[in-house]
Amino acid sequence: MRDRSFLRWLLIGLGLLPALAGAAGKCERLVATGNPEYPPYLWRDPLSPDKLIGANTDLLQEIGKALKLQIDVIYTGPWSRAQDEVRTGRVDLIAGAFLTLSRLEHMDYVHPAFFDTPSVVWVHKDRVFHYAGWDDLRGRLGGNLVNNSHGQQFDAFAKANLTLESVPTLTQAFQKLMLGRTDYVLYERYPGVALADSLGLLGDIEALEPPISSEGLYLTLSHNSACNDPWLRGQLAKKMTELDAAGVPEAILQRNLERWKQQQLQPSTVPNQ
Repeated sequence: MRDRSFLRWLLIGLGLLPALAGAAGKCERLVATGNPEYPPYLWRDPLSPDKLIGANTDLLQEIGKALKLQIDVIYTGPWSRAQDEVRTGRVDLIAGAFLTLSRLEHMDYVHPAFFDTPSVVWVHKDRVFHYAGWDDLRGRLGGNLVNNSHGQQFDAFAKANLTLESVPTLTQAFQKLMLGRTDYVLYERYPGVALADSLGLLGDIEALEPPISSEGLYLTLSHNSACNDPWLRGQLAKKMTELDAAGVPEAILQRNLERWKQQQLQPSTVPNQ
């Protein structure tokens, strides 16, 4: 009788092992990164340059708090390097990326998107040209960031029809535009305005209408992250859906627009890249 009772409890214990293992396997800490020249979404913390702050970071903190996860958003270098860090799994998450087929090979996207971000054509005000759509960019030399995307459709058009020179940072792209070494720069509207303002260039450059695209900005989870499992993907999507329905991302964005403006009134302590 005692043997049967022991056997029954042993079987119950074995049955619980997968659930216990799953619970133990859930990560308590995630590391995220992103584009460090992306205010008001992301930028380097003047007081701690190894960290990224901004709307995307604040949104991740809200999610982490709800899921009882520590989520650190760190600076890993220019945007191209940040993507490489996530592809390899050295970093778990990208805190804001457009949806592309190439990234889908390496990352899972958390739906829904938390922001819709228009990308525009930036030009020098003294060298404005006629622009009504994509075709008007043919035959001109444009600037772009390494591995940056403006949506799958535009990326395919640009690869087949446009001449683009890629640089690691937007600061470099704007510098080449100012020197007349490129005719235009492709970049998102709000981060472009924010950085141009901090560089003192708003009086010299402008964005042409209409935007070349307007894409959703997503959290992405590396296929090679040790933390990537169905539980985490489901919980991230659930919480993102709740926050989006409550209007939290937009409120966070507006708060960080003001935060960025206030920081520009103070001397910068971030070292040159």
